[in-house]
Amino acid sequence: MAKRQTVLFLIDTQGANCVGCYRPDLALGTPNIDRLASEGVRFDGAYTCAPVCGPARSALFTGLYPHSNGVLGNDMAPHLDLPTLGQRLRDGGFATGYIGKWHLDGSDYFGDGRCPPGWDPAYWMDGRNYLESLPTDDARALSRRVLDVKDVAEHGITADFTHAWRIAERAREFIRAHRDRDFLLVVSIDEPHHPFIAPEPYASAFDEFLFPVPNADDPLSDKPQSQQEWARHTASHQTSLVRSGGKSHLRHPQHFACNSFCDSQVGRVLEVIDVETPGALVIHTSDHGDMFGSHGLFGKGPCMYEEIVRIPFIVRWPGMSPTQSVSKSPVSHIDLVPTLLDYFGMAVPAILQGRSLLSQMRAPDHRTNDFVFLEFNRFEIDHDGFGAFAPMRCASDGRYKLVVNLLDTDELYDLSTDPLELKNLINDPLIAPQRERLLDELLAWMNRTRDPLRGPHWARRHWGHREGSTWGGPTRPRPFDEAYYPKTLLYDTGKVVDRFEYAKH
Repeated sequence: MAKRQTVLFLIDTQGANCVGCYRPDLALGTPNIDRLASEGVRFDGAYTCAPVCGPARSALFTGLYPHSNGVLGNDMAPHLDLPTLGQRLRDGGFATGYIGKWHLDGSDYFGDGRCPPGWDPAYWMDGRNYLESLPTDDARALSRRVLDVKDVAEHGITADFTHAWRIAERAREFIRAHRDRDFLLVVSIDEPHHPFIAPEPYASAFDEFLFPVPNADDPLSDKPQSQQEWARHTASHQTSLVRSGGKSHLRHPQHFACNSFCDSQVGRVLEVIDVETPGALVIHTSDHGDMFGSHGLFGKGPCMYEEIVRIPFIVRWPGMSPTQSVSKSPVSHIDLVPTLLDYFGMAVPAILQGRSLLSQMRAPDHRTNDFVFLEFNRFEIDHDGFGAFAPMRCASDGRYKLVVNLLDTDELYDLSTDPLELKNLINDPLIAPQRERLLDELLAWMNRTRDPLRGPHWARRHWGHREGSTWGGPTRPRPFDEAYYPKTLLYDTGKVVDRFEYAKH
């Protein structure tokens, strides 16, 4: 029987628009990721579950949406009774390694330095471990600075100073040590997240690079107030935009240098995969993107624009996935856990909220999902500088995208005619049938996933008020996950439930 081996690359803050195979018109310097795509399937309609690190990662590794797993913002941990993908596979007898940024222990940006259950502690290396591995306080302080080309030269920054290089080095060791075993290895590279440190020749390679931002001048007049406030809060970042001939471009040499440097570290790991485990399933993705001045916004936060929610998702599965192929049907990070459980021959419990993508990986024209769903609640619990409570739920079929901003203005976009998402169609009567269809799907999803914020208020919109009460709805028992907790009992009878929705009178 062929070995079941998987390497998952997870890059921080890398939108699909920052990878060359998605933007062949730009010299983004990502040859290794591009080669991976040429040897497998590039998914063009791949989406995060939430446009902020912690919630996005919580869905990736629990298989439940953030509202179901408890990670409503950064610096929060999933519910204690939810096993991660690592725990499920390790309990199934597979080797599991996680190297790099975790961001799910509920502490701070760096992590608590402790390997969580389900992963091999011999290879664990989160941000705190990286800081502790640096020899002096000066070195640790240097690792948190944004360094220009002069600083890189002055301080003698080399590849092995970076977290990315050390993650890749440890990943190479894991693959060599497990070449004869079934395993899952997660290579979670923190960069190109701020502070964007990269050595030469990458540090100076993007000094003249300009990234096009064709929707930089969106007035946001028909958009949510939270976006308008965000734009004002980051107005000083406008100086990074170069405007000429009616066009806008972003100049951000450190980010794109680091983005390219991270590609080189992916390449270093691929070198070992190609020699030691050439038949391994390799997946490349990211947690979310960056607004880069689109719609006048910078960074990440409460919005559902393509720049921040559409992420790279690339699969190389030798002998199973066709090479040089593209899959256009929508997929979501929520599908990763059931996909990998399916790949490793394990049962997919009812509690998981995604679907296996193996069929779509084998036949890229296959459509696994009719819709993808996204959410936002707040940026994090420690800092208020990145926005307050802004509950949002989003449904998209790949063309139309509905965003319900519970406390703000709702949004509807037709990506086929308005790929830059400049025209909010929420009040357009001509597109009302699409809006109502998406709202139906959104409400059904919130009910199905037992969203704790669900209720009739999501349908009480000025554009389509629907009747509903906060009292008298059905009972929705917790779906089964028999390997980790007993089957749910119905309150009225004390017996095991035989369905996951009961009428309540």
